[in-house]
Amino acid sequence: MMISSERIENTRRSIMRVTQDFLRRYPPARQLGAFAFIALGTLALIEALTVESIERHQEMATRAKLQEVLGGILFDQDLLEHPILIEDQRLGTPTVTAFFLARRQGIVAATAFRILAPGGYNGPIELMMAVDQHENLAGVRVLRHQETPGLGDLIEARKSAWILSFNGKSLSNPSSRDWRIRRDGGSFDQFTGATITPRAVLEAVRNGLLVVHDHRARLFGAASETQVPAAMTP
Repeated sequence: MMISSERIENTRRSIMRVTQDFLRRYPPARQLGAFAFIALGTLALIEALTVESIERHQEMATRAKLQEVLGGILFDQDLLEHPILIEDQRLGTPTVTAFFLARRQGIVAATAFRILAPGGYNGPIELMMAVDQHENLAGVRVLRHQETPGLGDLIEARKSAWILSFNGKSLSNPSSRDWRIRRDGGSFDQFTGATITPRAVLEAVRNGLLVVHDHRARLFGAASETQVPAAMTP
């Protein structure tokens, strides 16, 4: 996001007013120090405006990706307000992860969150996934990766439809033994010449579903707790 020209002009005018005031108040011998003070203040102000612009841009990008993974799930409250913070090593990070809640009339219809797949071919793969109140996947998207162009990068939605194959899946659909790529005896496709990347994404997505199930009471409310069939256990 660019800083508006009006804001830049207002900032410039403020700096000019401060500068003119210093020149009137202080003799030439003290003006050097005054200019140094103004310069430091200007740099601090520019840095603050830049940081604010970056933060707004990141917030917009997060909102856009949340909308994408939530698909057609309806909500009427701000997605970024009051997330649930969960610490679970299956999320691929040692710190807490924010689980954003899609609420409609006060009821949580879905949750969306980031998860890290550490087993990528060229490094970790960062994903965002959304799970509805029935523990079905609403969507999965890749946020960041370093996979090989033309092979591993087919996990991107703009490169292939492979990532869309997770839509509607759950811990019981397919069964636990089928939550693998076909080469490993499962039901998910892999890429020609690239199995490590889809395998890593697949494992991360299933881990995300397990985390949602284990923290279901916090995410969706105690009244919505369900029991996992034996086939869904890892």
